[in-house]
Amino acid sequence: MSLKVYVNGAYVDSEDAKVSVWDHGFLYGDGVFEGIRAYGGRVFRLEQHLERLYESALSIRLTIPVTLAEMREVVLETCRRNHIVDGYIRVVISRGKGDLGLDPRKCASPSVVVIADKIKLYPEEKYTRGLRVIISSVRRTSPEALDSKIKSLNYLNNILAKIEANTTDADEAVMLNSNGFVTECTAENIFVYKNGVLRTPGRYVGILEGVTRGAVIDLARRNNILVEETMINPHDLYVADEVFLTGTGAELVPVVSISGRNVGTGAPGPVFQRLLKEFRHLTQQEGTLIHSDVALTSVSASDLASE
Repeated sequence: MSLKVYVNGAYVDSEDAKVSVWDHGFLYGDGVFEGIRAYGGRVFRLEQHLERLYESALSIRLTIPVTLAEMREVVLETCRRNHIVDGYIRVVISRGKGDLGLDPRKCASPSVVVIADKIKLYPEEKYTRGLRVIISSVRRTSPEALDSKIKSLNYLNNILAKIEANTTDADEAVMLNSNGFVTECTAENIFVYKNGVLRTPGRYVGILEGVTRGAVIDLARRNNILVEETMINPHDLYVADEVFLTGTGAELVPVVSISGRNVGTGAPGPVFQRLLKEFRHLTQQEGTLIHSDVALTSVSASDLASE
C-alpha cells in the first residue's frame, strides 16, 4: 500500500507527491518546516510544534494558506491514512512556485506538504552504548545573520558539520558559535551534567529551542535536578560527568566520547538513563489522539473510499 502524502489540499500516493522545480523552497531553501513524533497513537506536543511552524512562517513573511486549526487536522488525517501509531511527521511550507529570480513576490502561492512515515535516526545500540561526537570546525550561523528560532528549509550550515563528522567516522558534530561557545549539534540540542547541575546552552548563543529540549528541562526539574540555561564551552564538555543530546528524531541519546576524550566513565550515565525513562513514559501519556471521536467525524465516506 502506497504512502499517502498531503500536497496542497490533496492526499496523493507518495509516487505522485510533487512540487514544481520552480518552487523557491527547492531553488533557494525559502520556507519553514517542523518534525513531529507520534507515540502510541498520540502526536506528541502537536500544538507546540504547529505554533513554532506558524511563528517561523510569520517571521519570514510567509503566509500559510491553511489555518492552524486546519493544519492540525491535516496532520492527524495524514497519520490516519498511513496507519501511524508510532511514527514521524514532517510538515513543510515553501514559498511556492515562482521564477528563477530571488524575489519572493513572484511566488503566487505557498506549497504545503505533510508526510507521515517511520523514522529511526540512530540504531538502538546507540542508546545503550552512546555516541562518539566531534567539535566541528563549522561555526553555527550567527543569530545576527539568521534568527535561530526560525526553523528554515536551509540546513546547509548543519549539513557541512555533519559531513565533517562523517569524514572522521563520528556519529555527530557539536557546533560552536563565532565566540567559541557551544550551541547545538547538527540536528539536536545538547545537555551537560556536572556536580549535580544539568546545563544546556541558552537561546542567546544561537540555538533552536527544541520541543524535546523543553520537555527534558521540565522533566529534570520535576525530578529535582537543577537546570541552568547558560554558556557552555568545549572544556565543559570534556570534563562533564554526562553529556546527552535531545531532538524530535533522536529523542534522548547519550554521548560517551567527544573528540577522542571519554565523557565521564565512557558509558551512558544514570541521569541520562533516568530522564530517558521519564521521557518515554511521558510520550505514552501526553499527546493529541490521532483517532479521537471528534477527529474521526471529520473523515467523510468519500475520503475513506479514496484510500
